[in-house]
Amino acid sequence: MSRRTGILPDRAIAALFDEGAIRAHRDLDADQIQPASLDLRLGEVAYRVRASFLPGSGHKVADKLDRFKLHEFDLSQGAVLETGCVYIVPLLEALQLPAAVEASANPKSSTGRLDIFTRLIADDSRAFDQIPAGYHGPLFVEVSPSTFPVIVRTGSRLSQIRFRRGDTTLSDKELTKLHEEQTLVATRQPDIRSNGIGLSIDLSGEKDRLVGYRGKRHTGVIDVDRAGAHALLDFWEPIHDRGAGDIVLDPNEFYILASREAVHVPPLFAAEMVPFDPLVGEFRVHYAGFFDPGFGHVGAGGAGSRAVLEVRSHEVPFILEHGQLVGRLVYEHLLDRPDRLYGADLKSNYQSQGLKLSKHFVQ
Repeated sequence: MSRRTGILPDRAIAALFDEGAIRAHRDLDADQIQPASLDLRLGEVAYRVRASFLPGSGHKVADKLDRFKLHEFDLSQGAVLETGCVYIVPLLEALQLPAAVEASANPKSSTGRLDIFTRLIADDSRAFDQIPAGYHGPLFVEVSPSTFPVIVRTGSRLSQIRFRRGDTTLSDKELTKLHEEQTLVATRQPDIRSNGIGLSIDLSGEKDRLVGYRGKRHTGVIDVDRAGAHALLDFWEPIHDRGAGDIVLDPNEFYILASREAVHVPPLFAAEMVPFDPLVGEFRVHYAGFFDPGFGHVGAGGAGSRAVLEVRSHEVPFILEHGQLVGRLVYEHLLDRPDRLYGADLKSNYQSQGLKLSKHFVQ
């Protein structure tokens, strides 16, 4: 039976299109709707701006662009976004949400693993990535590549949006019960508190004692729409365990690491990683925080799917040790089971993953 509160599954998202609650300047891509989220597509132009901004209550993004833009350029044939720069791109999708439906956004997994920082912006907004219930208006995305310059074009998908009705988050009591029934995180002693379940870091090494990767500086350009087109060693420095079981995070360097525990998101739930928790250290552990229903689910071909973490230390060097707690997963109810689950149903890129870079690299 469907719930009255929860994350909207794929067919409910499709219904939003049919009802006009989601509008787009061109037809949907065949794989644009995910089990509990919608990929958002870049529009036809981009604006280089002086700095990141929020429009604030009573203000439109377009009006702020008139003040803060440095130049405008066409995306229809593709364009390079440089590191260290901030860009605002109008999206092909716009919203006319019902009064009871709100939304939130995150970078896609592949976007986060390329260290591209994206944040959704809407008119009147006073917070990034949050769309209030009943919002009517356009959508924009702020894009800021931090490590690699990238090529994007009209239709490129860097972020995704999730729609919800009412209070969706599982309490500590509900999380404990669900973990006992379905094992959300593969550990005997789950750290459940503050409506989340803890994840720790794996620095034991996989094959060849590989524990992670650090992004190189001053590299070539990555095309975000081309899978398997780039040589790994041109962009990444592999990091190997030398027996110490720890790693020193250099400030403002970008690392790809993996969780010690396998993660499981059952079909009637979705999850999101808390991206930054100052209680465990001054570092960010995740840019792309959505875990769709079916991630790590045995029935969807995902036994043993670990979380890949995009890690950046802030201001000071920080030592991570094997097994150290680095973040928390918050689980949410779905309104109903999706028609298709993440994984086998969609040939998802990161099901059954261990330590893995984005799909753009030959691995």
